Amino acid sequence: MGTVRHSSQVSAPRERAFAYVNDHEHVPDWMFGVKKFDPVSEVTYGLGSSFDVVMNVGPKALSATVEVTEFIENELIRLESIKGFTAATVWRFADTDSGTNVSVEFSYELPGGIAGRALGAMIEPFAGQVIKHTDSSLKAKLDAPA
Repeated sequence: MGTVRHSSQVSAPRERAFAYVNDHEHVPDWMFGVKKFDPVSEVTYGLGSSFDVVMNVGPKALSATVEVTEFIENELIRLESIKGFTAATVWRFADTDSGTNVSVEFSYELPGGIAGRALGAMIEPFAGQVIKHTDSSLKAKLDAPA
């Protein structure tokens, strides 16, 4: 299983940062490669909400359905895939003197064999680009005046 971790400081207060990241309508605006993040459950906020996700990784589109499996208002969001590409993402939010520390941990599992090695060869170099672009986009959105 591969894991990517990143932490960043934004000037927005924790409640605003959390609300923005948690709003499924915003995800394609700031998360690199995400082309679709559509609700598939009646609940679209918090524990139990589910979303269909399509993410372009190089020339390949990866699809999954993810569900919010842990949720602490203004502190933590954990999404786990329940169908498709196997992955989990945990977002954490903490106050700082000048705003909010936003940290993310993305874990993924690749299939075995040649297909898994080929996908790994695409994902691993791509992960750095994803983090840089996502961090830059998210900071731009959250450092802008409300």
